[in-house]
Amino acid sequence: MEADSPASPGAPEPLAEGAGGEFYSLLCRIKGKLFTWNILKTIALGQMLSLCICGTAITSQYLAERYKVNTPMLQSFINYCLLFLIYTMMLAFRSGSDNLLVILKRKWWKYILLGLADVEANYMIVRAYQYTTLTSVQLLDCFGIPVLMALSWFILYARYRVIHFVAVAVCLLGVGTMVGADILAGREDNSGSDVLIGDILVLLGASLYAISNVCEEYIVKKLSRQEFLGMVGLFGTIISGIQLPAVCGICPVYLHAIGD
Repeated sequence: MEADSPASPGAPEPLAEGAGGEFYSLLCRIKGKLFTWNILKTIALGQMLSLCICGTAITSQYLAERYKVNTPMLQSFINYCLLFLIYTMMLAFRSGSDNLLVILKRKWWKYILLGLADVEANYMIVRAYQYTTLTSVQLLDCFGIPVLMALSWFILYARYRVIHFVAVAVCLLGVGTMVGADILAGREDNSGSDVLIGDILVLLGASLYAISNVCEEYIVKKLSRQEFLGMVGLFGTIISGIQLPAVCGICPVYLHAIGD
């Protein structure tokens, strides 16, 4: 009787081993593409940025609720002053096309519009904590994503897949649900109009943030990071510095907060 071929009983095994080898090779390729230094660094920096934004949101809400300190423009003014002292001064001492005066001669009006959008976005978001909750502000701030995608489509010529549009639809559905929930919850404690004002401020601020972020991506990629930060620091300081005393004159709570 002829002995069975070693390969006959284990005929499926080479196939299984081959499939397993292909799967392992696929995992290695995915690992090589995903776990690169640039991607890991981007994720780490993004998480650090999210942590800083979260800290700003919590402290702003805490100041508004616990101590009745509502100083959105003052908070932004300090940030812009720091950018001015570092990056705008850096541009002032550069030579050639990167010099501050050369940039102002060519694109001063563009950076005024950018600074105005950035200043008002910061003001509206921080101001919203006076009217609505931290949860609402953080969730409604996602409204900037569909606005940013629309602007990127026309300005940066970005193209998206179906899954991106599905995500935008879910985002808009969540925004509408959150606004409706805030209005219903506000009616129960007679604060519906205040909550609605806070939600509108967040939506407007998120839209302005989207404009600022699209401009930021374009400038950082096409020009330089220092130019963006320096010009935002310059015009942000000027615009917020002009708006600060005007808002203080309108809102006495500013004077009380600063005096304390």
